[in-house]
Amino acid sequence: MQITLKNDDITIVTNTFGGELNSLKTADGTEYLWQADPAHWKGQAPVLFPMCGSLRNKKAVALGKPVCMERHGVARKQEFSVFRQTDDSITFSLKSNDETLARFPFDFELRITYTISGSTVSNKYTVINTGSEGLPFTIGGHPAFNCPITEGEDFTDYEIKFDKIENAYAIYPDKETGLMDVEHEKLILDNTDTLPLKHELFANDSMNFLNLNSRKVTLISKRSGRGVGFDFSDFTYLLIWSASEKAPFVALEPWIGLATCSDESDVFEEKRGIRILAPGESEEFTFKMTLL
Repeated sequence: MQITLKNDDITIVTNTFGGELNSLKTADGTEYLWQADPAHWKGQAPVLFPMCGSLRNKKAVALGKPVCMERHGVARKQEFSVFRQTDDSITFSLKSNDETLARFPFDFELRITYTISGSTVSNKYTVINTGSEGLPFTIGGHPAFNCPITEGEDFTDYEIKFDKIENAYAIYPDKETGLMDVEHEKLILDNTDTLPLKHELFANDSMNFLNLNSRKVTLISKRSGRGVGFDFSDFTYLLIWSASEKAPFVALEPWIGLATCSDESDVFEEKRGIRILAPGESEEFTFKMTLL
């Protein structure tokens, strides 16, 4: 079920399936969110929980229990319920169920809140341990934006501006397994705050930045000035991705953890970025998108 929120500046469409966004439009009707063309990628903005990325052979052991999950976890293909709705916000809720427990044997509640204010959309993830033992997890966002946003522009008219000068290396996932290759880093940002976009950047899949100083980036057109301001202050990592075959979108992905890395075992709680909530505890993570 789709639910729309609207103010004078933007209109967003959210969906109970996956608790994700389906549309981000400015008042003039310009669509900013990727519209799931299956020729390139049929996703839009999945929520990644209780893991980001892939497990080795889709399996791991979490606090002594076997888990078996597809890439990006169990939440993105679940139907959420509406927990709360106001004029400017919607909160979805997913509670562990027979299907999630079969793959990830831990009790939880995941709430996703979208709030609009002016031209900004706030995305808040609240993870609650509803069980009687520790809850290990990571969480992340995966929104993809049209690039170009404006008709008549090209992918290469866009750049990503970082809020600090960076000397930043990226690692890449293996295309077949999705596992992070931490043995081979590539220098992407060499004493600069600007990354000009070109499709060749994504020949090896997503760029995974592990040690950025910046907590804000802007995807911006050098011609029209259209773009998206992106604040990921609550998150550890930023991934930037576009599909191969010159896909006309860019995903900006804030993650608190990573896929299983090449130097890691298959013990879930030993993965980079894992949080463990005690029974009854909760934790919140927010990122914000401003349509320019």
